[in-house]
Amino acid sequence: MLPLTFPPPKDALPSLMLSAIVSAAWTSLCTSSAARRLQPGFAVLDDQQWHTALDQNLFAAVRLDRALVPSMVERGSGVVIHVTSIQDRMPLPEATIAYAAAKAALSNYSKALSKEVSPKGVRVVRVSPGWVETAGAVGLVTEIARQNATDYEGGRKLVMDSLGGIPLGRPAKPEEVADLVTFLASPRAASITGTEYVIDGGTVPTA
Repeated sequence: MLPLTFPPPKDALPSLMLSAIVSAAWTSLCTSSAARRLQPGFAVLDDQQWHTALDQNLFAAVRLDRALVPSMVERGSGVVIHVTSIQDRMPLPEATIAYAAAKAALSNYSKALSKEVSPKGVRVVRVSPGWVETAGAVGLVTEIARQNATDYEGGRKLVMDSLGGIPLGRPAKPEEVADLVTFLASPRAASITGTEYVIDGGTVPTA
């Protein structure tokens, strides 16, 4: 990722914003897999785990926005893309309470920011992935398969079953999420702001 200076120079903002989007997306996709390694239940989550979840999944976006959005508002154009998660509405109490709560907070914050800055020419959009088969997720599935005396496909099915199933029959690929982010950041999405795009293979059971 590019080094940040505060405030960043205006001519660096497009590259910084792209770098920030890619970094935030990658962190989110990896964290969603790592979060499932947590011990089950709310009672085992201490304050540090809550602070970590909020720092990684809410405050990181808030701080980047605080650094970059004012210059976008000054120019009267720009795009902010927040990577949320379907777990903001489908938390897994046995694994991802803090992560899911932080993503729900990010979604609410993103909507509020869109209302403030969209009239000033800055679009704010959310991308909400379901399970994404990142390198970290592959490692997790491999471990789940080992623990359950099955092969990789068996471990993959166990993860999908834990989510209530994925109608598409597979997790999303990182490049599919990246393609969606790229489209939303492009001029072709110039009328899109304040909304959320779910990319989960149909995991969320309601419209």
